[in-house]
Amino acid sequence: MSRAKRIFIVVAYDIENDRNRAKVAKLLEKCGSRINYSVFECMLTETQYNNLQKQIQNKINPKTDTVAYYRICVDCYTKIVYQPQHRPAPRIVQIV
Repeated sequence: MSRAKRIFIVVAYDIENDRNRAKVAKLLEKCGSRINYSVFECMLTETQYNNLQKQIQNKINPKTDTVAYYRICVDCYTKIVYQPQHRPAPRIVQIV
């Protein structure tokens, strides 16, 4: 069985409703590492990424909320700088 290619995604959100924000955070905690209050780093397959976007879309209000997905290439990923030097290892999940 071949391993699916993974992509590195940074997800940042601004969600007004506390309950919806908690639901989105819970989803992201299952598939990524929180690096800031509303920012997660995720290492996902293309299918997992698409499923995550659909699940989040169902939990936000399109009139008041914003979620941004930043796809980071491998070369750029290796050049990320953290201050302080703490760098959380991206979690690799099996299923989203």
